Amino acid sequence: MIIKQHIKISTLHNRPRTLHIYLPSHLPKNNRLSVIYMFDGHNLFDDEEATYGTCWGLKDYFDAKKYPVMIVGIECNHEGNKRLEEFSPYSFDDPDYGEINAEGKKIMEWIVKDLKPYIDGKYPTYADRYHTAIGGSSMGGLMALYAAYAYSHIFSKALCLSPYVYHVMDDIVKDIKNVSLNNDTELYISYGSEECATIDEFVDYTAKLMRIERLINNRAKVYMHLFPGHDHSEGSWALETNVWVKELGYSKLKIKRKG
Repeated sequence: MIIKQHIKISTLHNRPRTLHIYLPSHLPKNNRLSVIYMFDGHNLFDDEEATYGTCWGLKDYFDAKKYPVMIVGIECNHEGNKRLEEFSPYSFDDPDYGEINAEGKKIMEWIVKDLKPYIDGKYPTYADRYHTAIGGSSMGGLMALYAAYAYSHIFSKALCLSPYVYHVMDDIVKDIKNVSLNNDTELYISYGSEECATIDEFVDYTAKLMRIERLINNRAKVYMHLFPGHDHSEGSWALETNVWVKELGYSKLKIKRKG
């Protein structure tokens, strides 16, 4: 089932936001759940709510697979450039969107200090880091990447699909070099062959992601993927679900039945 819940982001002057929460309806009562926190929650479950009319199809997928997993989707801010600001830990200048003043660190502070304790208190979750993951695409992929190295004591897994790293690489590299990473942290990083407008942009994007992989791979586990024919869209990201589910171990999770 999908539960929609209105909540306020305390670290951003109580801005209102909607959560899109997936709960597996097939599980026995009080069966404990692994949790994946995901950005752009409106794009995860329902085509009618997705920004461009196509969602990731995660409800149908997890209903069919019957894994003991819940997903907490955080809807983005749809006003102007607010999605870019809220879903970036670093400020940057973009030739198309102008100056972006980062608020992503405040969002992460809210997720860790307010949202996660609330979810763990209200639902039958496993609250430990092994059962806690974070994910997203594009700007949400950047946020998941940041969370993986800045909060590896909270999140053991991160789904970083087509992460936006174009104007923030210096900040990313600096932070990765300066943080302490739990060595059992797992990152799934992916991108598509049709995401960039030119071959030069594709080569540059590939080089950036490979550099991130090299910086992390001797300290944590990175699963890196290039998907031929995939573009920068929910339709392409939806095709990856079975891959990251297997690589990050969700396909091995079993329902614990009483008796």
